[in-house]
Amino acid sequence: MTVDGPRSTAPDVADVVALGESMVTFLPSRPGRLADVPSFERAIGGAESNVACVLAAAGHSVRWVGRVGADGFGDHLVEAIGAYGVDVSAVRRDPGRPTGIYFRTAGDRATDAHEVAYYRAGSAASAMSVDTMDLDAIRSGRVLHLSGITPALSADCLGLMRELTARRPGRPLVSFDVNHRPGLWRDAEDGPRILLELARGADLVFVGEDEAWDLGGPEAVRAALPEPDVLVVKQGATGATAFHGSADTGTTEVTSVPALAVDVVAAVGAGDAFAAGFLSATLRGLPVRDRLRHGHLMAAAALTVPGDLAAPPARDHADRLAALDDTAWGRLRLGPGWTQAGDTAGDTAGDTAGDAADGTAGDETGAGADEEVRTP
Repeated sequence: MTVDGPRSTAPDVADVVALGESMVTFLPSRPGRLADVPSFERAIGGAESNVACVLAAAGHSVRWVGRVGADGFGDHLVEAIGAYGVDVSAVRRDPGRPTGIYFRTAGDRATDAHEVAYYRAGSAASAMSVDTMDLDAIRSGRVLHLSGITPALSADCLGLMRELTARRPGRPLVSFDVNHRPGLWRDAEDGPRILLELARGADLVFVGEDEAWDLGGPEAVRAALPEPDVLVVKQGATGATAFHGSADTGTTEVTSVPALAVDVVAAVGAGDAFAAGFLSATLRGLPVRDRLRHGHLMAAAALTVPGDLAAPPARDHADRLAALDDTAWGRLRLGPGWTQAGDTAGDTAGDTAGDAADGTAGDETGAGADEEVRTP
């Protein structure tokens, strides 16, 4: 699948429009329980705005559309996301509702000790609806990127998502990251059912192998989701599998790419970075294998920095790595600083490749820990 039609040169048309809630995040100054942390560092968070920031840093024109309060936190979000080169002109300000915020501990989200405290109920973003948002601005990109977080925020948000995923002529390519967050759904059974409904309306879907439906393997996920032109099933440390077909022949092809061995600095931001890498390569019309590889490379960039958002590798650098043969790709091991390694990056990475079994390989396509982005 490619994005059909010529790229517009109109200033109001973006490569990608990403819609969703962004929040101010408070990151702890030290490990420990939230009750014991004395101070926090302010950052920004939001799966869709994360993708927008990564794509903008990679050289694409990107618009983030959301709704924030007419407050200082809303000012900070708009300014911080805009600082990455993202167009924020379509963000709406709500004078009656606050900007959402949340606090988290420093521990890995995979552990029982991890705590997250959300203060987003009744937020400005929860008032996003068909009536309160500019649908023309939302549909003004070559790609519209959405996630399964938005429909969990309110009935109005769900109605907006149903409108945007309805199949109709002339719409942009709709990208949907399932991003199942069980804690956001009041009814545990509603979440998976609604996410499956919305995913069926998308053209490109990202989903974790065990996310939401727990179907037991990529083939089972594809059987439950035959509608999207491209379905990317993220398989954690194993890699990712894309199902893609030809509308003319009705056939489905399957492409799998193993994950990279990564010396992880911070296990956050990888899932959103993977989606951004895949979308970037899709916009460029690259083969599906290379789209998956660019997803892995963007995720590796996020995992090898202490913050939550990494500067992506230069495009020619990433292209050289993505073009490696399967053996060389399998030998790659990427560590801190690899995105700045320049022309020697491929050789350096190959020379330092190791066996992922030693425990330092990263799950760079995982669905968790995706929502924080540090302010530049």
